Amino acid sequence: MNDKPRQWHYSMLIQWPAEDQAYVVDVPELSGCRTHGSTYEEAVQRGQEAIEGWIEDAQAWGEPVPEARAFAGAAKLSGRG
Repeated sequence: MNDKPRQWHYSMLIQWPAEDQAYVVDVPELSGCRTHGSTYEEAVQRGQEAIEGWIEDAQAWGEPVPEARAFAGAAKLSGRG
């Protein structure tokens, strides 16, 4: 048995809307999965927590958990395109 927690590799879209004065995080693969943080690092941490919570809730309700996917623009943004 593997006691290591499963690693999820979902995309996080992190933006700084001036009107919010916070980093806003959206997880495109998980409908409604959104959070924010006052620093970039906090936003990433909260994004990871939001993903974990979304998945735990979906599993508890017997709902399907979408697979993580790559987005077309990701390769260009990372310099691989």
